[in-house]
Order: sequence, then structure tokens, then C-alpha cells
Amino acid sequence: MAAHDGTLLAFCEGRRASAADHGDIDLVLRRSTDGGRAWGPLQVVVANGRDLAGNPAPVVLASGRVLLVHVRNAAAATEDAIRRGRVTAADGRRVWITYSDDTGRTWTRGREITGQVKRTDWRWYATTPGHAVLTREGRVVVPANHSLPPSGSDTGTEGKYNGGHCLLSDDDGATWRLGYVDDNTDGLINVNETTAAQLPDGRLYFNTRNDSPAPGTRADAYSLDGGERLVKPFRPQAGLVGPVVEGSLLHLGDPDVLLFAGPADPGFRALLTVRRSLDGGVTWQPARTIDGLPAAYSDLVRVDDTTVGLLYETGDFSAYETITFRRIPVAALTGTDR
Repeated sequence: MAAHDGTLLAFCEGRRASAADHGDIDLVLRRSTDGGRAWGPLQVVVANGRDLAGNPAPVVLASGRVLLVHVRNAAAATEDAIRRGRVTAADGRRVWITYSDDTGRTWTRGREITGQVKRTDWRWYATTPGHAVLTREGRVVVPANHSLPPSGSDTGTEGKYNGGHCLLSDDDGATWRLGYVDDNTDGLINVNETTAAQLPDGRLYFNTRNDSPAPGTRADAYSLDGGERLVKPFRPQAGLVGPVVEGSLLHLGDPDVLLFAGPADPGFRALLTVRRSLDGGVTWQPARTIDGLPAAYSDLVRVDDTTVGLLYETGDFSAYETITFRRIPVAALTGTDR
């Protein structure tokens, strides 16, 4: 993401012991003051002892303050135990916020907001990953997802369904509440990692990873009221072909182009491609293939008037060998460089 002074902030999970989603994980950051050409040293933003701090969802407020929403595991609450309901909501994944008023150099100790945004029957809980959204009306919108117990069963068995929701704040993070909740318990759509963008007409567009057997591996939805409700529940978006994985969104603003980044190989996390939509996410077309290597999670940022930045996982033989930042000309993504 880009701070008001142009400083780029690249967040990720610092997984100390392994590449697993659980364990000793810190939230870490590197900063760039030259548009992503060079990066400063690694900083630890949030450490949670030997437990997880993860799923960073940063956003820049109108004041210039950087707000970071994230999750932390309570002590001794493993990911497997959370998913299987063997710990309570109070013991499982918790939701926190922290701030920086100096473009990421230093951070506050953090404040927990779990009680405002997490229902007691939710097990797994994750924000984005990727950046959150500050709407033109001044609302912070954080897409998130959760898991549900199987219908009619107790909490000792594996949850069958995932659901999507968003966190809303109209006072720069002082107070929070839940926006839409979409549980889709018909088994066709399992809302998972979700990102959002605001369109020129004010609508919010949400795009999510889909882990169910509906057409394709992605689904999307719209909100007319800043994330309070969805016009319709998430529906399949078969125009975005790729594996089951997180994907990232960015609306360019000027021009009116919506971008999506994610792997384009239908069976593997590989072939990272940026795709564009000229109709607010209804249809999609390829804009730029980054390369043919393995690739996984990503995030998009507007660096300046002529450049888009793409932060993504990649490697020569695995998608998880390194994290790379690529500068891409806006004209190459909008088709105006011909």
C-alpha cells in the first residue's frame, strides 16, 4: 500500500518455523521511499509471542495515519483446534488494530476489537489478506471470512461451511461493527479470502476465493451502501480462471479500470496475470502476464500516475520461495501502450 507521502509499505507474515499457516508468526514490514525500486530493512510490526499474528489488512486514513487490522491467536490455540471447534471463540482467533503516524516507522501497541466484529459461533476468522478500503465517504471497509459449525452438529466436529463478512468503521477505527454477513450454506459458494474496491459510481465490488464446486474458483458481489448489505449473495465469477487462491483488486480511479491479480493456470498456483474489467467486474480480459513461474498470493497498489505496483509470492520451482515487487506501467494494463 502507499502512504500519503508516496512511501510504499509491504506487509507479510513472517513465518519463523515453517511455511505453515500456524505457529510462531509475526507481522513484518519493509518500506520503500523510491516507488519500490529499493526497500529498507525488515521491521517487526506485531509479535505475538510464539503464537500467530497474521492476515494484515492495512489502509491509509484521510489524516495520513496508517491503520493495520489483523488477527492474533490466543495462547495455545492452534489453527487445527480453532477450525475443529475445540477452543471457544474467546480462546481462538482475535481481531486487533494498530496505527502508525509516521508512515510505518513506528507503531502503537495495538487494541483488540474482537467483541465488536466476531460472532461467538464463528471458529476460523481471517481478515482479507491484502489491503482494506477507505471509501470516498470516509468509511473503512475490511473484507473478512469465518467458518461455521455444520448444521445441527456440536462444536467438536469439523466445520463444513465458510462465510464472508466485512468490518466497518466510520470514525477512523475508533469503533467497529459488522457489515454484510454472507454464509452461503447451500454448499455452492464457500466465501474465503476476499478483497474489495470502490467503483466510480460508489458501489463496492467484492471478489473472493471460492472453495466450493460452483463454476470456477472465484465469486463476487456488490454493495450499494458501503458494505452494510450485499445486493445479492456472492455468485460465481467464471470469467476469472485460476486455481483456488487469494486474488487482489485495485480500481485505478483514472482511468475507470478495475484490476485483478492472481495465478491464471487453472490447476496450479502459477502464471501470475493481471486482468482488467471495463464494466465494474462483470466481465474480465487479460491485461498483462507477469511470467510463467509459480506464484500465489498478491496485492496491487497505485504507485503514481503512471505506475502500478504488484507484490506477490513466487519462485523458480515453488510459489513460496520469495516475495517480489514488480512495477508495471499503467498504460500496459489499460491497453493504451499500443
